[in-house]
Amino acid sequence: EVQLVESGGGLVQPGGSLRLSCAASGFTFGLTAMDWVRQAPGKGFEWVSHISAGGDATTYAASVKGRFTISRDNGKNTLYLQMNNLEPEDTAVYYCSPTLSDKRGPGTQVTVSS
Repeated sequence: EVQLVESGGGLVQPGGSLRLSCAASGFTFGLTAMDWVRQAPGKGFEWVSHISAGGDATTYAASVKGRFTISRDNGKNTLYLQMNNLEPEDTAVYYCSPTLSDKRGPGTQVTVSS
């Protein structure tokens, strides 16, 4: 059974940083491309970033490019999202998901506010 558990969210001031983690189990993580997606209050899901199974290829939504960095540790079955220079518009629940899958964990709340 696919299990995904996101963590690392919190309340941060504009310009601050957070590092999200996603612990994965129940599938061959090291052979699976992964995504971060987010859902802001009252809005639909928004794709944020993608990383290839080996971690050598990454892509980002225009809204986060240059501020967020996706990475992974296949030895620890863990996906990361380093978020710098956070903006109020980044406020959302963040989820990790295998690419092209609707599987997600419970998410972690990120709130950017002064």
